Amino acid sequence: MSNATLRVPTLCKHRATGQAVVRLNGKDFYLGRYGSKAAAAEYDRLVNEWLSHGRQLPRPDAGVSIAELIVAYLRWAETYYVKGGRTTSECEVIRQAMKFLKRSYGRSLVGDFGPRAFKAVRQQMILARLSRKTVNEYSARIKRCFRWGTEQELVPPSIFHGLQAVPGLKRGRSDARETERVRPVPQALIETVLPHLAPQVAAMVRFQLFTGCRPGEACSIRGCDIEMTGRVWIYRPHEHKTEHHGSVREIFIGPKAQEVIRPWLRTELEAPLFQPREAEAVRNVERRQQRVSPMTPSQAARRAKRKPRRTPGDRYDVPSYRRAIVRGCEVAFVMPEALRNPPRDEKGNLLPETDEEKTERRRQAAEWRREHCWHPHQLRHNAATNLRKEFGVELARIILGHATAFTTEIYAEADRQQAIEVIAKIG
Repeated sequence: MSNATLRVPTLCKHRATGQAVVRLNGKDFYLGRYGSKAAAAEYDRLVNEWLSHGRQLPRPDAGVSIAELIVAYLRWAETYYVKGGRTTSECEVIRQAMKFLKRSYGRSLVGDFGPRAFKAVRQQMILARLSRKTVNEYSARIKRCFRWGTEQELVPPSIFHGLQAVPGLKRGRSDARETERVRPVPQALIETVLPHLAPQVAAMVRFQLFTGCRPGEACSIRGCDIEMTGRVWIYRPHEHKTEHHGSVREIFIGPKAQEVIRPWLRTELEAPLFQPREAEAVRNVERRQQRVSPMTPSQAARRAKRKPRRTPGDRYDVPSYRRAIVRGCEVAFVMPEALRNPPRDEKGNLLPETDEEKTERRRQAAEWRREHCWHPHQLRHNAATNLRKEFGVELARIILGHATAFTTEIYAEADRQQAIEVIAKIG
């Protein structure tokens, strides 16, 4: 967070009248004689109230517009959803949910927003082809915004209670799109793709399979987070999904997982083990070695930009990790060039493409990726299924870091073959 975000307006002296004055949200508040205890006390009260309401002045009436409520809520969310000094992805998800609310009701007053308007916003999400789960998640965030507004006296309590009466969408009882359940990746597909991944990404894939950790935990692993005193190492992520609940996350690293990460251990203990900048450097060297045509003098004399807009970072995040796996799948299973890139002529120039043709090409590409590509979150399902099958659901729960066995059951696929064998014997 910048200093400008944390700065609190100071108490000033109005020279013409000798009064203490403070400006909040573009409005001047006169607090009495400058230097008096009464003015100082009034300043403290007003500023504390302003800070506690998300740097907005409370308005107990229903005169606040929904757009103003959204702005105030987003400002508060950027100071609340913070991990490691950075805002979390929750802020971006909130923004996406608020777009649907602001689009139709941004100019409306919060006092005029009720269950019918809320259902209309939800219908917009359905028409946008969002899945039922996403619609319910976005709807819950909109309710959370109005709950926060009620707490800050920006929204009448009756409005929030009315929204609470609207239940979430149920499976099979709405027009919302349903998604398929996340399932483990067949081991044969993983082995096919691994040779086509960067060594760093392939190591993260194997590390997930052996430990059952989350993709973000594999991306952020550092040497200083690993306790290497015993036969089994213990990895305690410096940030994880449930740390705001006060829980401690421990990931157990056995001999196989140790062999995976051992080549990536660094003397700089606080540096991430798997760094995309190193993978990009190796890829550029390989591209130069495989170059067929000679380099032109202008290319040889070209210098790197001092301040490039985009540079490889020192750590992967979950989206970049997922994209790297998808690219490996596209290479391993030979995605058709007609689906991968826009059409070009023999000279490499882009060919004209209508909107219908572009939409159809993207649809076919998305369908191809659904059939051939997998994502890193599925690897956690692989580990959960194997752990549950070999050692039972309780030990799987402990290793995966779940609070309840019910969550582990969601991740673990039931062993159908074992059930079939049992029925064959008793039936």
